[in-house]
Amino acid sequence: MRLLAVVMVGLGYYHNLVMVIVRTVQPPSATVPGASMRKFLLCLAIWLVAATLPNPSPGADLSSLNFVERSRKPVEGDLGSYCVVENPVMWDPAKTALVICDMWDLHHCKGATSRVAEMAPRVNEVANKLRDRGVLIIHCPSSTLGYYKNHPGRKLAQAAPPVQTKIPLKGWCSLDREREGALPIDDSDGGCDTPSAEQTPYSAELKAQGRNPGAPWMRQIATIKIKDGDAITDNAEAFYLMKQRGITHVIVLGVHTNMCVLGRPFSIRQLVMQGQHVTLMRDLTDTMYNPAKAPFVSHFTGTDLVVEHIEKHWCSTITSDQVLGGKPLRFAADRRKRMVLLLAEEEYRTTATVPEFALAMLGRDFKIDAVLWDKHGSQTLVGLADLDDADIVLMSVWRRTLPREQLDKIRKYLAAGKPLVAIRTSSHGFSSRDGQAPPGSDQWPDFDRTVLGGHYRGHHGNHAQDEATTSYVWIPSGNESHPILKGIAPRERRTASWLYKMSPLAPTAKALMMGRVGNRLPQEPVAWTNVSPGGGRIFYTSLGHPEEFKDEVFRRLLRNATYWAVDLPMPSTAR
Repeated sequence: MRLLAVVMVGLGYYHNLVMVIVRTVQPPSATVPGASMRKFLLCLAIWLVAATLPNPSPGADLSSLNFVERSRKPVEGDLGSYCVVENPVMWDPAKTALVICDMWDLHHCKGATSRVAEMAPRVNEVANKLRDRGVLIIHCPSSTLGYYKNHPGRKLAQAAPPVQTKIPLKGWCSLDREREGALPIDDSDGGCDTPSAEQTPYSAELKAQGRNPGAPWMRQIATIKIKDGDAITDNAEAFYLMKQRGITHVIVLGVHTNMCVLGRPFSIRQLVMQGQHVTLMRDLTDTMYNPAKAPFVSHFTGTDLVVEHIEKHWCSTITSDQVLGGKPLRFAADRRKRMVLLLAEEEYRTTATVPEFALAMLGRDFKIDAVLWDKHGSQTLVGLADLDDADIVLMSVWRRTLPREQLDKIRKYLAAGKPLVAIRTSSHGFSSRDGQAPPGSDQWPDFDRTVLGGHYRGHHGNHAQDEATTSYVWIPSGNESHPILKGIAPRERRTASWLYKMSPLAPTAKALMMGRVGNRLPQEPVAWTNVSPGGGRIFYTSLGHPEEFKDEVFRRLLRNATYWAVDLPMPSTAR
């Protein structure tokens, strides 16, 4: 529509072409009184339509915007678990705005300032690309509007007529505990992650520059260019401008995800409540989170947690590569290994225990993505990530006959020589009891033997409270020095899991822990390492009962195995 209006305006300059348009409406053979007036009214209508629409950039591509939005929905029948949902969408650029939230020139926290500077070039690229596609760019550097008081972009935003809203637009929208509960991070200290040895001289430097160390921003960072047709605001004018132009879709990026990106009047909470279709560009954001606070994970894991919170309770997310190509932005300081949790089993509630363990024990050094079903007992994994860029998979699966393409992704991952940590029912994770797979599905009955190096033949039965049926595990002499057993005493201990029949192991497997039921024979291997046919490191344990996830010995075993599998140094602390 906008492109048509622009073309028609150009035609209005030429009398003979306008006459062509008039004759298209009214054949020349007809006798029409006031033809000159009709021509005048047509030209006037063309100009009025064009005047109400933003001017596209030269060479603008006004075709639809194509994204794959990611959100999270509760797993049916699995309380507290969420699965990833990906949904392809097409947006009209003329009905879309990009909101750039608080990308200031300086921040009070040195780490935050450096990450804004690292994001800014790619933010500018995204803005340029979307602007050329016909998207309205709204720059929102809060509390700096005095710097822009004479800027055309500032005047553009001020000219938008106010709109009466059912829900008032406020200067700040705080946490909505009824809708979203608590944030997954503790940001009560303000969230600055910069050590005091660096932060103190940085604050002194800001003061020496004549800036307020607590609020040093004066403008948007200069790397992000403000061009003709862009708007500048930090308040409800952003929504007024959207309503004026019929904009219903909004992409939000900038900082900080747990604060301004959620709370400002031009950002997620308030725009969602006004009925806008909002999506967060999750790789072009950052969080005010200090790893010294709960949940005591990497700063970047803290950001991931807030992004997941937004996907669960507020809106979908996309990534900048969907606009620019290439790969999403990853901060230079983010050196985490990427772990995919592959979870689909009923009995041991590992859809709850494994993510909690992974966050608490691995969240400092691993980027954790969970893949599971959309409803309890499903034979399909929803949102199965492309495993090509995963560094490790932690698996807890029970008798799933997956769609062939999904199982092929897992086969491809392992064939590439990548590591796997597997627990409990994973030894019979990809085979049905009757040996049959539904049409279109596939199974992997020899997965245990060829990948894990095991020999699953059932279990010894659920032990009761008497000594004769209680299970025990221990570390055989000579294994104490193995990295996976670091910090674990070799003494014998009871276990909540009843023993699997796993003997004999493959020749390539190395048993690390053994188990017994009472004083009966045979003894069974309980934990071991192996090498996959693709050459990757494999660790498996038949343990994994919910009670064992409360045991620091088991948690340390699983943590150590993960670090060993990706060849990272073992952490010196219990966490």
